[in-house]
Order: sequence, then structure tokens, then C-alpha cells
Amino acid sequence: MELNENLKTLIFDKSEFKQQVYDATKETFEMFRSATHQLIDLLRQKATADGRKVHFAYEDRGDFEFEAQFGGDVLIFLLHTNVFEFSRNHDVMKSSYIREDPHRSYCGIIQIYNFLADSFTFQRDNDLGYLIGRVFVNAEKHYFIEGKRELGMLYNNFNTSLITSESVQSIVESAFEYTTNFDLLTPPYDEVKVVSVGEMRSNFDKKSIVTGKRLGFKFQSDTD
Repeated sequence: MELNENLKTLIFDKSEFKQQVYDATKETFEMFRSATHQLIDLLRQKATADGRKVHFAYEDRGDFEFEAQFGGDVLIFLLHTNVFEFSRNHDVMKSSYIREDPHRSYCGIIQIYNFLADSFTFQRDNDLGYLIGRVFVNAEKHYFIEGKRELGMLYNNFNTSLITSESVQSIVESAFEYTTNFDLLTPPYDEVKVVSVGEMRSNFDKKSIVTGKRLGFKFQSDTD
């Protein structure tokens, strides 16, 4: 059996390129890890010095995940292990930056989720978390963010935005700011007025009653 040269070139070149994208995203993820850890340490030190009773914690959860807790909130950063390309209809694909080199549309993804700290403390497994942003990084370390408010509006210029220690710090601070301003709203009365005997017996505070910052509201609009 002879190896098809076109097939060999396609597989080798594309696989190597995707590895470059992943490596760039992994390096970026480590920058996020370092910046988040440093910010938590600075906030904890300031809280101690000022006598503020605010809890701060940082935890590594392996190569692809870390967690930051501040006050009643938790941010979890996740690195996806795969590389993605945008659909042809995505706005990014219309940019001159991508048209000049279609390979630039291949990106790794870092996802940022917000949860309530009490959801983990009290093991409320049915509580909801929210994806507040996902960071797309290509092989050239250009990036942009799809996300809520501060994140989605401030970091959306894929053509010119480059990953640096300063840009990562700014993104992390914006994520903390958005999360702090994203308050837990009382769910509509009709959403919670009925509870079953089984839910009550199973300790509804811990397991059965779902809690989320926008439970019963249309979170997508961000107008609540």
C-alpha cells in the first residue's frame, strides 16, 4: 500500500497547526490562572489589612480547570481540550483578518462560569451556574470574547486584540466586576410557590430546590 501524498500532507499539516492553536490557548490559560491567583491574593491581603470579613479562595483543579471564590460567588475557568473553527455565518468570518488567512479562524476556547459559593458549600447539586464568557484564542494569540456585558462588549476586536499579561489581567478584573454586579434576584413567586412532600423530606435547602441568579427570568437579555 502506497501512502497518498495529498492525504499525508493534509493530515500532517492540519494536525500540526491545530496543535499550535492548542499550545497558544494552553499558554493563555496559564496566564489566566496566574492573573486570577494573584488577584485573589491581593484582595485577600487587602481584606485582612482593612479588617473586612470577605472570604477569598483560589483552587487549582488540574491542568484544565481552576476556581476563584470571592464573597458569595465562584468563578470557574475551564480550558477545552479541542480546537474549533467558526461557522461560515459567524461575524468573525467576515473580517479582513480572517479573509487574509482562513487558518486564523481556528481557535481554542477558555470558558468562564459563575456559580453561587453556597451551591458548593451546601452541595446543592441542582443549582444553576452561568457561562458569563468564553475566550477564543488562535495560533497567533489573537483573541476575542463572547460574553455578557463588560466581557462581550470590551473584548470583541479579533483583528487587533492580542493576548498579553495586561490584557489577561483586564479580562479577569472585568469578569470579577461583572460577577459582583450580577446579583441574585428573588425568583418569581409562581416559580416557587409549590413544593412536593418528597422535596421537603429530602431537605429542599440542600438538594431539590433549584437556585440561580436569574432563575425564572430571561437571563439572555441581561435587563433584569
